[in-house]
Amino acid sequence: MMFGEAVEYALSQEEPDPSTVSVPERSPAGKPMSNLTSREREIMLLVSRGLTNRQVSTKLSISERTAGNHVAKILKKLGHHSRAQIASWVSET
Repeated sequence: MMFGEAVEYALSQEEPDPSTVSVPERSPAGKPMSNLTSREREIMLLVSRGLTNRQVSTKLSISERTAGNHVAKILKKLGHHSRAQIASWVSET
């Protein structure tokens, strides 16, 4: 997806088809993505779409704190420091 397409998609109200969203196998540092659980991968995709912990928790029927814990684990495992880095990385891969 090119930058312009990504911006257009991000601004649209359209929901993505989860079966068409690919999750990369390696992080930018070359670490295997297999160290993320399937739930962490799911949350990573929602975070990359700009959802807050509250929105993630509502969408997945989990507590907001649990969503935040998952995000913290994702950040640590991928060596990132912000949600924006997660979103950027997902869009680049």
